Amino acid sequence: MSKIPGINHLQAVKALEKAGFRLVRQGKKHIVMSDGIHFLTIPRKNPINAYTMGGIGGLSVEEFYKLL
Repeated sequence: MSKIPGINHLQAVKALEKAGFRLVRQGKKHIVMSDGIHFLTIPRKNPINAYTMGGIGGLSVEEFYKLL
C-alpha cells in the first residue's frame, strides 16, 4: 500500500462540511462537528493522517479524498 500524505485540519473540516456535517464547537485542541445524528471530534493537529480522518468520518480514504 502506498503512503498517503496527511492533510490540514481545516481541509478536513471543509471536506466533512461537504459530506453534511456542521460545526458545533471549537476548542484549543479539537473541533466538534455533527450531522444531527453523529458527532465527530477532529484534532487540531497538522498534518492529520488520511486513514485517521476517514475513520473519524465513517468514510473510506477514497471517499474522503473525493470530498477534498
